[in-house]
Amino acid sequence: MSEQKLALVTGASRGIGRAIAERLVQEGFRVVGTATSDSGAAAVRMALQALGAEHDALVLNIADPVQTEAALKDFLTRFGTPYVVVNNAGITRDNLFLRMNDAEWDDVINTNLSGVFRVCKAMVKPMLKQKDGAIINISSIIGTTGNAGQANYAAAKAGLEGFTRSLAQEIASRNITVNCVAPGFIQTDMTDILPETQKEAILATIPGKRFGQPEEIAGAVAFLAGNNARYITGQTIHVNGGMNMG
Repeated sequence: MSEQKLALVTGASRGIGRAIAERLVQEGFRVVGTATSDSGAAAVRMALQALGAEHDALVLNIADPVQTEAALKDFLTRFGTPYVVVNNAGITRDNLFLRMNDAEWDDVINTNLSGVFRVCKAMVKPMLKQKDGAIINISSIIGTTGNAGQANYAAAKAGLEGFTRSLAQEIASRNITVNCVAPGFIQTDMTDILPETQKEAILATIPGKRFGQPEEIAGAVAFLAGNNARYITGQTIHVNGGMNMG
């Protein structure tokens, strides 16, 4: 890369987000990762600056409209306009629908869908002036297939994919792409704690007969962030070992 471009990666403290941030560093980007706490941001900063002093981190809670607006204004002032925005931050509040309460529904929709809206709202205008860039939203196979106990999460991720297609249509003429990457079951600390019987049941549904690795999601993100994907927009790339082939 002749000129180092800037990338913002939300939810970069662990798992898929950490892998994405580190892969974008490898691809030559200057990366700023986010976490929801001071200690989390400090850990992200330490990990990224071990790869290069130019990288950084900040505190960002996309569920909080006021904090998000202030944090992203600070980001633009300190670092400038990003070329790549990766919306990875998200939460789960799983429960069977008949037991799911308003807070469990609202928390997931507010973070996983409205939070992405807030980040894009802050970043799209300067990116339009830049007339170049890529927005990559991390969805989930659950947004396509649904999953018992995750009506809130499935609704948020399905909504995220619809949001992605609509935003892509609005800003494609300014040379800005908007796409999703939808992971299947990826080996992270969240899957590591599952009982062996549950892991075996999940693996039985995956033609690839293994969980994915965070680095495989990061690879798809790196592709969408690169020059070879400039004519791809409004798409969802599924990375799930064949679990869903729709």
